[in-house]
Amino acid sequence: MNTTTIVIIVIVIIVVLVVIGLLVYFGRKRKLEVDRRHSVEMRDQAREEQLAAREREAKAARADADAKQAEVDAERLRAEARDRQNDAQEVRASSEEKVRKADQLDPDVHTGRHGDAGSHDDAGNPTEPRR
Repeated sequence: MNTTTIVIIVIVIIVVLVVIGLLVYFGRKRKLEVDRRHSVEMRDQAREEQLAAREREAKAARADADAKQAEVDAERLRAEARDRQNDAQEVRASSEEKVRKADQLDPDVHTGRHGDAGSHDDAGNPTEPRR
């Protein structure tokens, strides 16, 4: 081999190495740019997911508050129902007491030993009060 051939081979090897180096350099540069864009997209997606998570948490908190309010309302209605039931029992007891007193005053109504009207007839059989 002569000197010219060796020089050409060395130049070809250097050119090939430079081309390979440039391909590697630009390939890495392109990969870095792709990775940067991908990381930006991932961060954007993570932000969106965080917003969605906070929105879901807020909805859950509202639902919990609504449930607690419903419990309070239900307890209030139960207390009101108890009060009305007690009032109704008092009115019923008062009414029954008035009927009992009226039966005691009425000469046409026969009352038993305990003051209950119409408990027994003259033969001892249970009867309805006469009015």
